[in-house]
Amino acid sequence: MAIPDPRLLVAFNRFGLGPRPGDFARTSDPREAILAELNAPQSALLADPALQRTPLILQAVYADEDRKKQERDRLAQANLARLGMPAPNVAALIETPPAAPPTPAAMSAPAMTGAPAAIAAPAMTPQVPVEQQIFRAEATARFARACAAPIGFVERLVAFWSNHFCISLAKSNIGRACAGAFEREAIRPYVTGRFADMLRAVEQHPGMLNFLDNAQSIGPNSKAGQNRKRGLNENLAREILELHTMGVGSGYSQTDVTQLAQVLTGWTIVGREGKLGEPGAFAFNPNAHEPGTATLLGRVYAQDGVAQGEAALADIARQGATAAHIAKKIARHFVADDPDPALVARLAKLFRDSEGDLGALAHALVMDEAAWSALATKIRNPWEIVVASQRAFNRPVADPGPALNAMNLLGMPLWQPGGPNGFSDDTAAWASPEGMKMRLELAAQFARQTKDAPAPAALVDDILGPTVSPQTREAVTRAESREQAFALLIMSPEFQRR
Repeated sequence: MAIPDPRLLVAFNRFGLGPRPGDFARTSDPREAILAELNAPQSALLADPALQRTPLILQAVYADEDRKKQERDRLAQANLARLGMPAPNVAALIETPPAAPPTPAAMSAPAMTGAPAAIAAPAMTPQVPVEQQIFRAEATARFARACAAPIGFVERLVAFWSNHFCISLAKSNIGRACAGAFEREAIRPYVTGRFADMLRAVEQHPGMLNFLDNAQSIGPNSKAGQNRKRGLNENLAREILELHTMGVGSGYSQTDVTQLAQVLTGWTIVGREGKLGEPGAFAFNPNAHEPGTATLLGRVYAQDGVAQGEAALADIARQGATAAHIAKKIARHFVADDPDPALVARLAKLFRDSEGDLGALAHALVMDEAAWSALATKIRNPWEIVVASQRAFNRPVADPGPALNAMNLLGMPLWQPGGPNGFSDDTAAWASPEGMKMRLELAAQFARQTKDAPAPAALVDDILGPTVSPQTREAVTRAESREQAFALLIMSPEFQRR
């Protein structure tokens, strides 16, 4: 099958999430197709009535935790009642003096010859935790959007920024419940907006404040610090400078980290009592904020309240080191592990000149010839290979379980990186012998479950196009079964690499 422009393969594979049957025929100009998706109004937003705002999500978590505590207390009281013991009265225990020591006669009394039988807890109906229900709904929406996207460039941008500003659902119930909402609220609205706005939204989101412990960070000289003797937590400040903006070795010092941490004290999450606002929302707690001015990267910040931290973040976003760090990272993600330095320099200049316009940055990447001419040396990461397979075979995503399981087995569990630096973007991280063996096993499993797919020979042309090697074509078309042919197509170098 001849396609109108061989660069369509680069468009769908390097910039997108892989073609679906018929996509080549429906697309004439590859670059214009990407830009049309990028420029579509609200192209990154995910409006799903089944998904809630973070405060409502966390209120559901709070309520579920309260329910579980009440159930544990009820079971404990039931066990005491079965033993014939009254429920403990805390007040009485405090007010009652210690019992007198036992008399010698009592000490010489014969010991009991048996112990009370173990009390079996009443049977409980298994219940899917609220945070797990929310996670699965968020995952379903993400998979569905990725599979339905015309090219997938915007979804690739969402995944890139979500991994750049990553949080992990393994942190806590709060993290598990709001990982998807973090991406919807702090990443998607800003993918084609300004980097400074995304940075502020990310660092003020309850998901990030929970993940990097800033909700518990207290200025040593604040009212709360003096009363509670609790101290500063530098996790968020350190990762902002090291990972989110300027990058390692870019000129900031430990003093800058400490100063930024002090500036961000008071940035917290409203608790279940709602003393600072709507439970589960971001709030600024003046009682926990370190008073006074701060000096960060040579600038003095004397603003009051939350404005001090917002001003500091805005200035960090404009640093030349931030532009260089972001430019290299986005070029490495889309183009090559070691991208052309001239391409990186052009992207960094555009970032600086546009004051961090991420839409302009994405547009410049698509328009740069170096991004199209580079060899396909990158391997699709687990998220990309799972979605590309679903797109290639037009698989629905009603149940996210199989796709989530595949990502787990491939070492990239959704929204669960091993650390604040996110999942690796290097090809070597995903091309190990063990990783490729697992890909083969999952490809075979996926192929066995595939129904109503086009004939293998047709899919070779429809999905791999003119890039397919004679060896791959022969292997797929001469396979002993359709299932084997589908698995070979998924494992072909042309499908795995982008």
